[in-house]
Amino acid sequence: MLIVTTNDLPGYEVDQILGEVFGLTVRSRNIGSTIGAGFKSLKGGELKGMTKMLAEGREHATERLIEEAEGKGANAILAFRFDSSELGSTWTEICAYGTAVKVHKL
Repeated sequence: MLIVTTNDLPGYEVDQILGEVFGLTVRSRNIGSTIGAGFKSLKGGELKGMTKMLAEGREHATERLIEEAEGKGANAILAFRFDSSELGSTWTEICAYGTAVKVHKL
């Protein structure tokens, strides 16, 4: 699966636009990491546990995005993006999205 953040794919031609595709995951922080992050924020610096959780969430969301695109018959995803938001005080939603397309190499 070719995945790009651009609206076109140099060296390829789009044969068919199959529509929007999404990959969603909601992650919950454990109480230990929440308390640890609170203490860390007092002195500043990277919250490594949170960074790891978000990176894993992006991977999971991307896997789901690819599954949805393959289900529509796509071989590429254009205009790929991530979005995230807080749900409550301990949940984070991560969304990967883009446009599923069929392309062929020129």
